[in-house]
Amino acid sequence: MKRVDDFRLRLGKHELVPIMIGGMGVDISTADLALEAARLGGVGHISDAMINTVSDRRYATKHVKEKLALYKSNVLNEDKSPVKFDLGRLVEATRLHVEATMARKQGDGLVFINCMEKLTMNAPRETLKVRMSAALDAGIDGITLAAGLHLGSFGLIEDHPRFRDAKLGIIVSSVRALQLFLKKSARTGRLPDYVVVEGPLAGGHLGFGMDWAEYDLATIVAEVLHYLKTEQLDIPVIPAGGIFTGSDATGFLENGAAAVQVATRFTVAAECGLPDKVKQEYFKASEEDIEVNQISPTGYPMRMIKGSPGIGDGIRPNCEAYGYLLDANGKCAYISSYNREVAAHPHARKVSVMDKTCLCTHMRNFDIWTCGQLTWRLKDTTHRLADGSYQVPSAEHIFKDYQFSTEQRVALPEPAGA
Repeated sequence: MKRVDDFRLRLGKHELVPIMIGGMGVDISTADLALEAARLGGVGHISDAMINTVSDRRYATKHVKEKLALYKSNVLNEDKSPVKFDLGRLVEATRLHVEATMARKQGDGLVFINCMEKLTMNAPRETLKVRMSAALDAGIDGITLAAGLHLGSFGLIEDHPRFRDAKLGIIVSSVRALQLFLKKSARTGRLPDYVVVEGPLAGGHLGFGMDWAEYDLATIVAEVLHYLKTEQLDIPVIPAGGIFTGSDATGFLENGAAAVQVATRFTVAAECGLPDKVKQEYFKASEEDIEVNQISPTGYPMRMIKGSPGIGDGIRPNCEAYGYLLDANGKCAYISSYNREVAAHPHARKVSVMDKTCLCTHMRNFDIWTCGQLTWRLKDTTHRLADGSYQVPSAEHIFKDYQFSTEQRVALPEPAGA
């Protein structure tokens, strides 16, 4: 009976354990988590979501505080178009995080950075180019393009000295999305090094509508593999979303996938950036607690635990401090919803906003609990302790369980104190 360890992912000169840990923001996929994947011979991601905030937390910079001070006079103004990110600070924040991570890397694996196109930051092209270029400058092994079609993203960095050296990949949820990306990127003369095919059971933002349940990861992966074979394109395909066991992963590998991307089980790893109390909420979640809603200002449906404190919380928009979702015209759907509720309840000390959320503030505070559809199964992957809480496993334990398990078994960690 085959295991994940019987296969290898080949990316150029690298031969890797075919396990990739997804890039979860904001700093949920920490450097520590990515580095464990690399040490064990796989691929780990850090995320550049709200990178200035991550830099302030990790490296004692003051990007957020000083941005707020610069634009404080605009706080009550509905027009957020003047609120801009300093590109030099964006470079500094990215460089600090990537360099500090890469300096600690051990093992034969790789560390990539996840770059979301939907982090528009009131200057979509300029900020995305800076984020990608700074990561390449700082020595990242590769970039995964996420949360968007990225039709022009290769073009933004085609003049970079590492454009053909670093590994570059794209996340898609359909053959059509991949076709569009390849067509638009063809002028750069460079194919992606890998394609992550993310299915409808994934966590966070989804590349589907609210009809997501009508789609199936295995079917989409088969369609992508068939398309690439027909076009004679040798690009590794990496399924993601709902791959909960090593046996799940092996099934995809036996059917032509080059690797798998996994994340849900690592949300509760010791090295994950979620606070311990939130990890316990993930363990406690039932199947009925998982929902897909449309409260994200990005326009994408989003999967989360429906008890997330940020749902319905009508906090004042914090664009002057954050503003990562402001579009090219300085607009965010949450601002419109918030102002609507304020106008409707002029004497209320605090309003409730149910249709959208201030994603920047609530993701920064870990108050929107994004999760995969199978999060409710996490309680079966560890021990329940005497106080009713659940033991937090190490990333190494989870990684090796994927790598070596068979017959849909999930190995529990060594009991705490044993």
